[in-house]
Amino acid sequence: MAPPLALQEDAPLAPLTTLGVGGPARFFLRAEDADTVGLAVRWAHEQRLPLLVLGGGSNLVVADTGFEGLVLHLALRGLTLGADGTVTAAAGEPWDDVVAAAVEHGLAGLECLSGIPGLVGATPIQNVGAYGQDVSETITQVRALDVHSGDTVAFTGADCGFGYRDSRFKQQDRGRYVILGVTFALRPGGAPALRYPELTRHLQDLGHPPSLAETRAAVISLRRRKSMVIDPADPNRRSVGSFFMNPVVGQAVAEGVRAALRGTGRPEEAEHLPAFPTGDGRVKLSAAWLIERAGIVRGYARGAAGISSNHTLAIVNRGGATAHEIAALAREVRDRVHDTFGITLVPEPVLVGIEI
Repeated sequence: MAPPLALQEDAPLAPLTTLGVGGPARFFLRAEDADTVGLAVRWAHEQRLPLLVLGGGSNLVVADTGFEGLVLHLALRGLTLGADGTVTAAAGEPWDDVVAAAVEHGLAGLECLSGIPGLVGATPIQNVGAYGQDVSETITQVRALDVHSGDTVAFTGADCGFGYRDSRFKQQDRGRYVILGVTFALRPGGAPALRYPELTRHLQDLGHPPSLAETRAAVISLRRRKSMVIDPADPNRRSVGSFFMNPVVGQAVAEGVRAALRGTGRPEEAEHLPAFPTGDGRVKLSAAWLIERAGIVRGYARGAAGISSNHTLAIVNRGGATAHEIAALAREVRDRVHDTFGITLVPEPVLVGIEI
């Protein structure tokens, strides 16, 4: 049976990801409207092919063997900003463009999420967050295509099962829905969210309460220092940003980390362990801090894969790396932290055909 859509075959995926690794897609389609998304999903089901939805490729690691199915590249566009602070964006809108538009219109709620690469459709899946702010705080509706039924459905923010870098779309409903659009409830004339100590320190020299625009500029500046924005001149630019999530652990585990540090003759570091209460009796630890104390330093390299020279959490393609090399380095980092502290770091990006 001939495909009813103008599909590409053996399409290279590496150029469509920020990490720049991975093999080709058996079939590939760029979808610019919801009808095309529906047709593509139906065709993949009829052909008994797995489906991979691709957005900006900024949180994706594809195996060197590629993907033996249909890769659906979302390119749905559209952005509306209401006077009441309601912002609705199609899944294919570049995320930072939405943040910039919100800030420009004086709408608070997304400013600390400036400079994050990728598209709008990924934000509810990952519950994207940075510098003390998460999209779960402002999402009021997620519109999606149900792959099983073919129906378009709408979820409220409460329906999404948001957690730390988590949602129903990443867990129990993984692969069931294709996000088509997201609606946010922002605050007209609201003040920026200044909850993150590093950001607060960066802004304190202003001498006045920062505006949304000043907060956005500060966030982008901080991210640039860590090579967490896409800059063609940055040698650390080929990455997926933070490769591991910050672990959320019980108090006993945190005490175990302190004990491990004391046991290695570092009692001062034990007393200054970064541990941030999550409100449920647990604490969030800094994955970057743990990686560094486990002996992995910035600039560390294994072949063409390496650790960013600006941020320990970023695994980078130094030029010509394979997905196999990236995965091997990720396993080394994970194992070093586990052997040192007994904590198993969890990868943040979507891994396709790869196990860490």
